[in-house]
Amino acid sequence: MSDARLSVLKTYKLYVGGKFPRSESGRVYEVTDAKGKWLANAPLSSRKDARDAVVAARKAFGGWSGATAYNRGQILYRIAEMLEGRRDQYVAEVADAEGLSKPKAAAQVDAAIDRWVWYAGWTDKIAQVAGGGNPVAGPFFNLSSPEPTGVVAVLAPQESSFLGLVSVVAPVIATGNTAVVVASEKSPLPALSLGEVLATSDLPGGVVNILSGRTAEIAAPLAAHQDVNAIDLAGADEELAKELEIAAADNLKRVLRPQPVDGAGWSAAPGTDRMTAFLETKTVWHPTGALGASGSSY
Repeated sequence: MSDARLSVLKTYKLYVGGKFPRSESGRVYEVTDAKGKWLANAPLSSRKDARDAVVAARKAFGGWSGATAYNRGQILYRIAEMLEGRRDQYVAEVADAEGLSKPKAAAQVDAAIDRWVWYAGWTDKIAQVAGGGNPVAGPFFNLSSPEPTGVVAVLAPQESSFLGLVSVVAPVIATGNTAVVVASEKSPLPALSLGEVLATSDLPGGVVNILSGRTAEIAAPLAAHQDVNAIDLAGADEELAKELEIAAADNLKRVLRPQPVDGAGWSAAPGTDRMTAFLETKTVWHPTGALGASGSSY
């Protein structure tokens, strides 16, 4: 009796609303490695899938934005823990997707895991950086507080299938937004596998929704969607970015244009810009009470 066996090929699915549906269209497309070798069939998302993802993200927004910043940080840290346990799987997927050697792919995966930890630490600190008390004339407390924008469509970078993906998704959800993510068209498999980690990491279903397929086809309905509040164009080329920005203007979405990536690539220190890009500022006035002769009400 032969000991040879057939390996079990993985069926990649979308991640929408905490579940793993196939595309409603039933379509798939071939994903190949850097040398053109077939890796898997990925779902080819439709406009309907994009709309379903927005519905899921909106449904999850109230609970996620209302959670304490500390709790969000715990959940982001849990994602890093889960990824650490499946590190070898992601190293293999990133190596295949981007044509990297195993050591270089491992460096990308390690950086992505560390990035989750980094943003986990920011969840309960960004309010102090982006908000605070304002000096005003008169007997008032004047406080500015950052709040999440809402549902954010995120076009993941095309060339950095995992580290770039994490670098644009983590800051969006760290501040209480929910996300509809369009994975790299050429290399979607690490993103689709990330859905499996998110589903088992205490992240509520719908906070992150991951779609694969033709970036332009999925992004167009998201940019025009009236219930999407913002869009990150990281994965769009110049022509597509311009078209999407015009569509996004219809309901005054916040738009983060594609940013130049320096020599360090996505490995560079991220800073806070991607968190503050999708925050609104709420300013509250409150009377201090009657002032005494000393100029103080206390």
